[in-house]
This record gives sequence, C-alpha cells and structure tokens, in this order.
Amino acid sequence: MSFELPKLNYAFDALEPHIDARTMEIHHDKHHAGYTNNLNNAIKGTDLEGKTIDNILINLDMSNGGVRNNGGGYYNHNLFWEIMSPNGGGKPSGELADAITAAYESFDAFKEAFSKAAGTRFGSGWAWLCVHQGGKVEICSTPNQDNPLMPGIGCGGTPILALDVWEHAYYLNYQNRRPDYVSAFFNVIDWNEVSKRYAQGK
Repeated sequence: MSFELPKLNYAFDALEPHIDARTMEIHHDKHHAGYTNNLNNAIKGTDLEGKTIDNILINLDMSNGGVRNNGGGYYNHNLFWEIMSPNGGGKPSGELADAITAAYESFDAFKEAFSKAAGTRFGSGWAWLCVHQGGKVEICSTPNQDNPLMPGIGCGGTPILALDVWEHAYYLNYQNRRPDYVSAFFNVIDWNEVSKRYAQGK
C-alpha cells in the first residue's frame, strides 16, 4: 500500500496572518505531494514497501538518499501540519508544561532555546522538540529532511513538535526574516496536540 498525501485539518488561509494561504497551498500541494510521490517511487518493489513510515525511518539505511530525503520529507510535513491550528498559541499545560520547565526552567527559556535551534540551522532543515522514554524533553535541529527517528542523527527520542525552516516554508511572506517566521510559529502551535504526542511518546 502506497503512502498518501494527508488532507489538512484546516483551510489554506486558516493560519493567517502568521502563515499565508499561498505558502500553505504551495507547501502542501506541491512540496509535500512531491515528497509523497517520490517516496512511493523509491520504495516500490523493495522490502520497504508496505511498512509504516516510522518503521522505515527508524531502521533506515542512511546511504539510501531517495528514501532518506523523501521519507523524511513525508514524515516531517505530516507532523508539521498536525501540530498547528487556527486556534493555536498560548502555552502548554499539564505534564508537558512540567517536562518543559524541568528541562528548560521556564516556558520563556524553552521558547528562546527552540527559536535559537530554528534560527541558527544553517541552510535548510528542521527544529524539533522530542520526548524520551521516561518523559524528558529535548530540543534539537536537523539538516535537510532528516529527523530524530533516523539512526545516528545525534538527536533521539520521539518528535512531538516540528518547525520547517526550509525557505519554501516562509519566503513568500517573510523573505529572509526567518526569526520573524519562527516567532510567528508560536501563535499557531496546537499545544493540545503536542501534549497528546508527549503522553504517547514518554
């Protein structure tokens, strides 16, 4: 069974003014669709066909560029769309908030550390918040379409929050002002969804 491009849970313009409709449309319908199609082509006729995306990435041969790049692009964007909401923003609560405070002392300090990870990622890539077994959380970033599920990335755990810092994610609206885009992202984070993922991953 081949992978399918997931539908968004909201309209292209639902995250405005923080993320504009045209960027969302191109990002989802062109970029994410491309990763999806290329992933299906890369695994067709191999022993990876029929496996879950998580299983593929956890056991990935990192020298397999087609699966690494497109499998990462497929997984990363799936998570990215799902942890954003038109009703997002604010702060996390409950166990996730406690875990963030335990790791970073305060939400503001976490926000600063996450923004730094996103802002200082050279070239294209992603910023992540991951949860380890036991509940500890960790911020990290990866280049290109790599993610923490892949072996040897140097950033483990289960991703529960993802921010795309490829230029196609923000350039129409923010041009070279990546810090402004990163700051705007906090207005659309669906902390309820992130909390669910935290509970499942710890």
